[in-house]
Amino acid sequence: MSEYRSVFERYEKKYIISFSQKKRLLDRISDILLPDEFGESTLCNLYFDTPDYRLIRASIERPVFKEKLRIRSYGVPDKSSNVFVELKKKYKGVVYKRRINMTYEEAVDLLCRRNLPLSKGQVLGEVAYFMGHYKGLRPSVSIFCERSAFYSAEDENLRLTFDRNVRFRNQLLDLSLGDDGTRILEDGLFIMEIKSLNSIPLSIVHTLNELEIYPRSFSKYGKAYEMIFSPEPAAVR
Repeated sequence: MSEYRSVFERYEKKYIISFSQKKRLLDRISDILLPDEFGESTLCNLYFDTPDYRLIRASIERPVFKEKLRIRSYGVPDKSSNVFVELKKKYKGVVYKRRINMTYEEAVDLLCRRNLPLSKGQVLGEVAYFMGHYKGLRPSVSIFCERSAFYSAEDENLRLTFDRNVRFRNQLLDLSLGDDGTRILEDGLFIMEIKSLNSIPLSIVHTLNELEIYPRSFSKYGKAYEMIFSPEPAAVR
């Protein structure tokens, strides 16, 4: 196991913004931002779902409670790369995330072959319970993006991330096969997330309002699901 933090509880707000809005926002608040531990990276995510897509179908109905299971890698992994197995739940606007750091080979062995490590621990126990509760879990969709991540110099628990070139594929569901996929977002658009333990500082809220940047409900997996099954799929513009 690594030194990475394994348990999170926080609020998350999403925004779809243009390149111009991103530039103006960073011009205003860059003095309080520092690069996150992963800084600039390619996020590679492999989501797990039931054969009838039970998890994502429930999620897009915007329930009070929703949950998801995924493997996340920073960069295209090989079998020995460090990745995270993440169990993410959201209840009444609060996000609870549990994650385990292991190799990609171990993660695939765990989630695809149900081979539990001998040393379990609380988080692994929660993942095992999740897999037992949702029968037939299997790789469903891979989602990739380029991410710029920052945290506040005034509050290390306040984080901002900007995702661009968001894309997905529902075939070749092995992250080691590369990060090619179908675009979800048009060029020039970013998904910004603000993550905090408490409310967003008023100074940032005022800046967002002045720049006409407003929260928007958006799920990468949800949009990918829509594009897979829509007769006329379209990327977000």
